[in-house]
Amino acid sequence: MHDNAQLIDRFYAAFARRDAAAMAACYAPDATFRDPVFELAGPEIGAMWALLCARGKDLALEWRDVRADDRTGSAHWEPRYTFSATGRPVHNVIDAEFGFRDGRIAAHVDRFHLWRWSRMALGVRGALLGWTPQARNAVRRQARHGLDAWIARHGAAGGAP
Repeated sequence: MHDNAQLIDRFYAAFARRDAAAMAACYAPDATFRDPVFELAGPEIGAMWALLCARGKDLALEWRDVRADDRTGSAHWEPRYTFSATGRPVHNVIDAEFGFRDGRIAAHVDRFHLWRWSRMALGVRGALLGWTPQARNAVRRQARHGLDAWIARHGAAGGAP
């Protein structure tokens, strides 16, 4: 297995253990992260994972189809958890793409259907409105607010190195 594929495996194994510090250590200091909710850089990435690990008390995670070479990689992963704001169960289906530099993740993009997620996490409100730009932007604002509050309490690294 390529070293970068092993890095992806270590990253998801740390997530399955809810070990945000080990997850953050997989990223380059100036790494970027993007998904349908967040666009982050540097230590904000570790803070986001720390927040999600802390809130994901019942998190179960599966990953597969890990592929990587010297420059890029990919994986498919599926977390199952209870969305803390509503108490509703979520089973997200995510495809990840990675860029690597010096043995660490330099860029990470997660792709998933935000409307599908909003139907599970928010219920009827998410099903009816989750596809609208206004609802997507509201989810992004709320998530950013939660991350900013976490960083204010725990620091930019969110308890990770």
